Amino acid sequence: MKILLLLPILFLSGCTPLVSLEAAEDANDPACAEISVRVPDQIGPHDRKYTNAQATAAWGDPTAIIYRCGLPTTEVSSLPCVTAGGVDWLIDDSKAPSFRFITYGRTPATEVIVDAENASGITTLEELAPAVGSIPANKFCTVIE
Repeated sequence: MKILLLLPILFLSGCTPLVSLEAAEDANDPACAEISVRVPDQIGPHDRKYTNAQATAAWGDPTAIIYRCGLPTTEVSSLPCVTAGGVDWLIDDSKAPSFRFITYGRTPATEVIVDAENASGITTLEELAPAVGSIPANKFCTVIE
């Protein structure tokens, strides 16, 4: 009888796709928890998927957007810096059409990877901004002319 009761639970859990990610070094920082509880269930048309690592999230099927919190803070960078939704982001386009965005001026740093063939980078950053913005900025992008 006990086996029959578990079958529906096992069946349902077997249908849930899981994205395997690696947690960042400082994923257990309480600031990451502040962000993680605020990330949206949907970004653009992409629904959130379950992940197997702390302070991570993913959206899309196939996965189009990945979020990780707990990276080292970037003090100085030659990468271009943009502001989206009130949050400053460094842009690493070295693996385009996969773009890596890293928060600038927030500790710990947050990383967002967007597959530009399946998701909009600006939409992603703007929709994550309320969550990521829960960590106060201590530095801002500057433009040197």
